[in-house]
Amino acid sequence: SFNKYLLNVISAGTCAKFWDIISGSKILTASLLTYPVLRTLSLQLLSVVTGSYVSGTYSIVLVNCPNEQIARDIARAVLDKKLAASVNILPKASSLYYWNGEIEEATEVLLLIKTKTAKVHMLSSYIRLVHPFEIPELFSIPMDQGDVQYLRAASVCLLASLDSMLFSAQRS
Repeated sequence: SFNKYLLNVISAGTCAKFWDIISGSKILTASLLTYPVLRTLSLQLLSVVTGSYVSGTYSIVLVNCPNEQIARDIARAVLDKKLAASVNILPKASSLYYWNGEIEEATEVLLLIKTKTAKVHMLSSYIRLVHPFEIPELFSIPMDQGDVQYLRAASVCLLASLDSMLFSAQRS
């Protein structure tokens, strides 16, 4: 898994080599340009070492669907594609909204999709591709806190998709 990989990278004198490398000014410039990546890696490292949850690692994505069958199809597809760890389907949400300058009213089905924040962009792109609405209602909310054991289990599901994608890419 990724956590074991991080621990292996840290061991065997890698830290000493890393500190030697970052002493140069070129590396400092590159570090500033790659800050988001470095921040993410350092937060993941912190999470591995302490066993704690880092705020914002996971997100809840809310998506409205016109009916339960479409909601179920989208939920199953995002799970099959390993874009989500789990999906709740909440039927019969009353929605009022503006559309083309008019107030519209509809009964919709709400999806609560739990995923890694890093997968939200791919998930959103996929949903826009398959959703029947011209402009699907799609929001992402980063999780501030959560049960560490649940999130660890979710992470295993989502990492399995990365392993399978890498394996299938190597085979082709």
